[in-house]
Amino acid sequence: MARITLHDFAPNDANRGPWIPTSLSNNPRAGQWSSERMSQGMVADYKRFLMTDGEGIRCSLYVSGCPFHCVECYNESIWDFRAGHPYTQKLEDQIMEDLAQPYVQGLTLLGGEPLLNTGILLPLCKRIRKEFGNTKDIWSWTGYTWEELMRPGETPDKLELLQYIDILVDGRYMKDLHDSLLQFRGSSNQRIIDVPKSLENPSDPPVIWEKLHDQERFIPSIYGKDRASGEGDAS
Repeated sequence: MARITLHDFAPNDANRGPWIPTSLSNNPRAGQWSSERMSQGMVADYKRFLMTDGEGIRCSLYVSGCPFHCVECYNESIWDFRAGHPYTQKLEDQIMEDLAQPYVQGLTLLGGEPLLNTGILLPLCKRIRKEFGNTKDIWSWTGYTWEELMRPGETPDKLELLQYIDILVDGRYMKDLHDSLLQFRGSSNQRIIDVPKSLENPSDPPVIWEKLHDQERFIPSIYGKDRASGEGDAS
């Protein structure tokens, strides 16, 4: 058996360990990565009442650990599955209390990689559905593509978590496709997916969120400018 070399992302911190194998590819095989083997039950941050992580006013939970290692990742500091602090019942209760506010539309799951932290997120999402039904929506970002998640052999916990998610922003961040005018995404390969509609026919291409409106669509009409050529009205 080939030996797996482990990389320590915080060699000078006694409380951090070498948890991410460098031999893992950025394009995992179905079932290669699992929450059971990789998650340490840690969260990096929790932010209340934001308007940047999805539609409406939201609460955002950042879980720790991601092996995708996208170049120029905004959250590279939490690739380590042991970064941050343990997820606790106190934090969960705070999330539920915040979601109960009438002006909060829902919860957003980010990271790190949410689909490799299902041990934390499945119980939380189940509780949200039990206490709020569908009056609060759940968004999630993931480095996986929809097609990867639908492959035979993917771990069942990922598919189970999808049952509770309303909107999924899928795919690795690709710096060469970066576009600051994209709605809720960093690069143009990523998609905003309506999960319930997509799960109705999982073998078909995913259904894109009907409220998608990238700003670049309006640039020519607003500024009288051809974005590709860089030319426009001088007046």
